[in-house]
Amino acid sequence: MSVESLSALDRSTLRERALEALRSAVLSGRYRPGDHLGEVELAGSLGVSRGTVREALRHLQQEGLVTAGNRGMLRVNSLTSTEVHELFRVRAALEGLAVRELVASPRREAAAGALRTALERLSDEDEPAARIEADLAFHLLLCQLSGNSMLVEAWRRLEGRMRVAILNGSDWQAPMMARDRHAPIVDAIERGDADAAVRVVDEHMTAAAQHFAEATESA
Repeated sequence: MSVESLSALDRSTLRERALEALRSAVLSGRYRPGDHLGEVELAGSLGVSRGTVREALRHLQQEGLVTAGNRGMLRVNSLTSTEVHELFRVRAALEGLAVRELVASPRREAAAGALRTALERLSDEDEPAARIEADLAFHLLLCQLSGNSMLVEAWRRLEGRMRVAILNGSDWQAPMMARDRHAPIVDAIERGDADAAVRVVDEHMTAAAQHFAEATESA
């Protein structure tokens, strides 16, 4: 490997580490929606160049976690209550399609078993961050098991905004991530009842939209 290749590898590693550190800080609530993210301060705290920070912030902007504010200064993204409702309506459409395709699939029984396993990871005793990850992992798996790669890609493009919606409230609350709210989805899939599965997904997303929109309004 040439010296140039080693240098490129070092820069890539620094960029990935900076990206992971900044993403973690946002998702853990260390930086709240609306907080400004200054390149100079972040570069100093991370021990990397401003260029490395700029690249990491650009990536977070693509993920929907960061947005441009006044004078182009980047800040942690926030959503209005209207945007939260719009987000969850789109999620309902995507995941409704996922369960229809999943129920029609010859792999339905195996998929239901995988979802049942993912369901067990939704523990009421976990820390908030772990519960968020388990919840999003369940819904992502639901889309992946549909076998529709374009559906999965569309869902993943919304993932950053989903996390922002969860973080928008001043105090994180967990009722939308409880196991008993997700179990009826798996039950309907196991029965092969696509209409019931879609109805449960729609009701779940409607309730989640209302919950997180109210948290946004009171923040």
